[in-house]
Amino acid sequence: MDMNLGSQKIIADLLAIRTGQQLTEDRSWRIGTALSGIFRQLGISNVDQLVCLLDQPGHSTLSQQVVEALLNNETYFFRDRAMFDQLSDHVLPQIARQRKKERSLSILCAGCSTGQEALSLGMILLEQKQRWAGWKVEITGTDISHGAIASARASTYSQFEIQRGLPVAQMLTHFNETPMGWEANEDLRALMRFRVHNLLDPMPAIGSFDLVLCRNVLLYFDSETRQRAFARLMESLHPDGWVMLGAGETIVGHTDRLASVKGGIGLYRPTGSRLEIPDLQFS
Repeated sequence: MDMNLGSQKIIADLLAIRTGQQLTEDRSWRIGTALSGIFRQLGISNVDQLVCLLDQPGHSTLSQQVVEALLNNETYFFRDRAMFDQLSDHVLPQIARQRKKERSLSILCAGCSTGQEALSLGMILLEQKQRWAGWKVEITGTDISHGAIASARASTYSQFEIQRGLPVAQMLTHFNETPMGWEANEDLRALMRFRVHNLLDPMPAIGSFDLVLCRNVLLYFDSETRQRAFARLMESLHPDGWVMLGAGETIVGHTDRLASVKGGIGLYRPTGSRLEIPDLQFS
């Protein structure tokens, strides 16, 4: 699947324009592999031919297919388990205290892919029934990929997918085996709202979030695009809310509107919020 540098740049530019993600030289090997299914579908053999087709009138559907194929939708249940333990043991109890009058909890999973991250949070909340009884609880999962969001809405997973990160006890408690795969049960699905959304665009007017997860999304942005992404996240965050990034991501050089939480893993709060209070810190 040979390609010249001009074709490679056209494909990389298409991805950057549509999503903000940068396909750097060290990731360019993904192009041929990721697009192999489109090659077979179109009966072509390389990226140069694909670029010629993209240059023809009425190529919008093909452009979307190319972008979707290049997106990295890698995810699994309770990915980076220590981060979910941190949410369960420290952050969610603190939010429960913060919102005890409103009795409302709103969570955003930005870049949610096929839904496992949002569903993992939902399982934690369902397993803390006493704490959240009588509360309005909603988890919103967003992703730029139409295909990923369709899968998230179906919330049905293959045997391989369901076993990745999910203990058997939780699998049997929260999922039902069907001819199509393992489907999330009604209690879990009722907490979820999935929608197609580009992190760099304004969030629809659905209120502010108490907790925003944006993990392993910013890795593929350049510095300027990360600044834009943080600005959008802050528009969606409650003034005393919480943000969780991936363990390999940082705010340094990208925003001064967030500050790290002492002892936390990838945890941040708005600058000026009450970070010094002891029960907001971890031992």
